[in-house]
Amino acid sequence: MSGTMSSSSAIPASDVVRELGAHPHRIRALPVLVLFPHNRCNCRCVMCDIWRIRQGREITARDLEPHLESIRALGVRWVVFSGGEPQMHTDLPALSRALRAEGIRLTLLTAGLLLEPQARSVADTIDDVIVSLDGPPEIHDRIRRVPGAFDRLARGVDAVRKLRPEMVVRGRSTVQKANYRYLRETAQSAKQIGLNSISFLAVDVTSRAFNRPDGWTPEAQSGVALNTEEVRELEAEVEALIRERSQDLATGYVVESVEKLRRIVRHFRAHLGQLAPVAPRCNAPWVSAVVEADGTVRPCFFHRALGNIREKPLLAILNSEQALNFRERLDIASDPICRRCVCSLYLSPQDVL
Repeated sequence: MSGTMSSSSAIPASDVVRELGAHPHRIRALPVLVLFPHNRCNCRCVMCDIWRIRQGREITARDLEPHLESIRALGVRWVVFSGGEPQMHTDLPALSRALRAEGIRLTLLTAGLLLEPQARSVADTIDDVIVSLDGPPEIHDRIRRVPGAFDRLARGVDAVRKLRPEMVVRGRSTVQKANYRYLRETAQSAKQIGLNSISFLAVDVTSRAFNRPDGWTPEAQSGVALNTEEVRELEAEVEALIRERSQDLATGYVVESVEKLRRIVRHFRAHLGQLAPVAPRCNAPWVSAVVEADGTVRPCFFHRALGNIREKPLLAILNSEQALNFRERLDIASDPICRRCVCSLYLSPQDVL
């Protein structure tokens, strides 16, 4: 797998900035970069098809080297390792060191199955961790379809904390058919294994992300989405979570606000056609980008590709005519992909500067 670009495409980042001038949708600062170090996964989650990928692809430190000038010019301050399972990468510490040398904060987004054996490298080269937590032990293992997944996750968190007690490890739970009754138990399980917080988001069933290039059939969607009665039960569970864990909401241990928790219910109602879908507040395509393990660059997880870093510099891709036109025409409120979005990013102007 080559990490070099053709000589004709190796445009200095400084030249790209000069040529673009003052276009209103030019990206001058990119605070957040989501990077897929590896494209495969060691779980078999019911709500994701990434585990079906057989041909492994990676972004190595050598692959990234030609784009460090772009990363500097864009002022990237935070890189999130996502995927796929980043810990399946053959040399994640080398990739981490290359980015940390640029003064960039690194977050590892992981299923946690490899946290224990890789605890030393995580403690030494990662700033903070987000682990996927799908419920109490039995529910988590059933969704991940990996026996003992919860215990392996718990041991991994403990192993990292023994090496670096102050390490922040947060939990993220995807709400779907197999766990919607267990939000309170999920929050309790997060506390039991020592997580710093827990967040909830609705499952995505409509996009072409997560190795679903042709989308999901209605039958596949129904396997993880909720029916009318299940949505009513979810609403009751959300309201119980709000009542019984008010202190956790107040302190931020449960990350979402009351409004965002209730938005999860509305998301499932919209999927059933009971409500019109409403896009969340988001400016992700202007303040962040996603680079997949094969080099594909997207404005977010869900929108179409803008280019590939194996062909052009990152800065040139993000400020290409195609990318500028995309951002100029994108109306978050009316775009059908945005209206069905389950996760969003919004940074205020002062965060971007």
